[in-house]
Amino acid sequence: MKNISIELDKNQFFRLLKNLNQNDKLEIYNELKKSLFLNRFNKLLKSTETNELSMEEITHEVESVRKQRYENGRQIT
Repeated sequence: MKNISIELDKNQFFRLLKNLNQNDKLEIYNELKKSLFLNRFNKLLKSTETNELSMEEITHEVESVRKQRYENGRQIT
């Protein structure tokens, strides 16, 4: 397959998209969805990074909640 390169402005690109068949549009959509999901997920991970909690503190809190639920008869099965 031979590759070519062209320059398009955004409006030209949208007109090109409008002329594609349904399967090609779905293929582009799915690729964009994957790309956007990864970007958004990475952004979320970066926004929640913290050095304020240690794994020990998290484990202690989880065990505390589990103990309370067990004592109250609210085990998750």
